[in-house]
Amino acid sequence: MAYHLFEVYGIELEYMLVKIPELKINPIVDKLLTKKNGSLTSDVENGKIEWSNELVSHVVEMKTNGPTADLEGLDRLFSENVREINGLLDEFGTRLLPTAAHPMMDPHTETKLWQHHYSKIYALYNRIFDCKGHGWSNVQSMHINLPFFDDAEFEKLHAAIRLLLPIIPGLAASSPVLDGDFTGYKDARMHYYKTNQKEIPHMTGKVIPEQVFNKADYNKVIFEPITEAIKPFDTEKILDHHFLNSRGAISRFDRNAIEIRVIDIQENPSADVAIAALIIEVLKLLVREELISLEDQKSWHEDELFRIFDEVIVNAENTLITDKRFLAVFDLHKEADVKSIWKKLYEKVGEQLSENHQKHIEFILQNGSLATRILKALRNDFSQAHIIRVYSRLAECLQENRMFRP
Repeated sequence: MAYHLFEVYGIELEYMLVKIPELKINPIVDKLLTKKNGSLTSDVENGKIEWSNELVSHVVEMKTNGPTADLEGLDRLFSENVREINGLLDEFGTRLLPTAAHPMMDPHTETKLWQHHYSKIYALYNRIFDCKGHGWSNVQSMHINLPFFDDAEFEKLHAAIRLLLPIIPGLAASSPVLDGDFTGYKDARMHYYKTNQKEIPHMTGKVIPEQVFNKADYNKVIFEPITEAIKPFDTEKILDHHFLNSRGAISRFDRNAIEIRVIDIQENPSADVAIAALIIEVLKLLVREELISLEDQKSWHEDELFRIFDEVIVNAENTLITDKRFLAVFDLHKEADVKSIWKKLYEKVGEQLSENHQKHIEFILQNGSLATRILKALRNDFSQAHIIRVYSRLAECLQENRMFRP
């Protein structure tokens, strides 16, 4: 069934499994799904939420079981599923850990690819890209899926999403620490995301999708070059161009939806869903052309937007934006940091959010992105014991569905 703009949503959340108390990653998603289902399957339906495996055996995904129109009760549903999963993992001395990257994982020695359903595809990916790296095996994100009905709706939605992508890490960055040290990036996940398919650059492009606003152009500019580029590697012809497209927002014409992928996972589902709700309301503003016209939105080249994005993944909400044309989109006429842009957008759409979502967005705007709060809590002490202490608190925040305070 095809839905119209903003009629329904699909939300996906990824979490890693770690042993308690040392937080070492534990690749037992197959045991988790078997325990829940009675036999191993790659997807388990749990009422309105579905659980599934990912590329690596230590990451589980929870997602809305089909499209939903209700964002209001979604954080509670996800939180109930977090607690259920943690209960099932108890006997293995294991828990879910939030944030978009494990702070101490060695992906070269600890990566274990999923060995069951779809393993043939994952093995081929590994052969082409070598998935033993942070950008592949140490990444957790939230994806938002937004529907479009036809080319006219796709044009509006794609134009709006492209324009918003560069500043999303300013709200959602949560991956400042890798290999037991500060990476220099508050959103290190997206730093790795940019280049983890460097063998076939067209798959990720410039993260920001190209200026294509209908299905025919999308096929010609994005899908056809991907299909051509993968041919020498995909000798068994098992990879689908929808699956291969790795931009920061991917268009799924097989289900008439655009999936936003630049959002780091937060410390709990309430924060995730609140961020999703805010992003959706801002996209509605853009689609209604209340900020700038559709033609102006379409005029932005991906290189211009990528330059902004590339700065934002370093300093998140504290990034100073100097591009006057970009600032003018948000009615700002002098240099401003990304936090100021989000505050301005929240002033415009905050009333459309539920009280619960407002509370969580206001917390983030006041206290900083999760990456900023993690770095404050670490206070420049990157000893293993201290990292474990801070990230154990993050695991508690996930279990209890509460915000992380430094």
